[in-house]
Amino acid sequence: MSRSTEKMQPQKRGRPATGKGTPIQVRLRPEVLSILDDWIAAQPDPKPSRPAAIRSFVEAGLHMLEKDRGA
Repeated sequence: MSRSTEKMQPQKRGRPATGKGTPIQVRLRPEVLSILDDWIAAQPDPKPSRPAAIRSFVEAGLHMLEKDRGA
């Protein structure tokens, strides 16, 4: 089939998706945010972003819960 008769797919508009999952919004008290920022500052380069740090804490906490249930 020649190129001129192929169906063209319309291009999607906007920025392409950058990740998978459900985005959520979290509010943190200033003292908790300060502790989080201190932890990030203590990490080696490249330092994690706030969202990456929060994800790592959530994953670690869930892993600990899972470990406690299995014990």
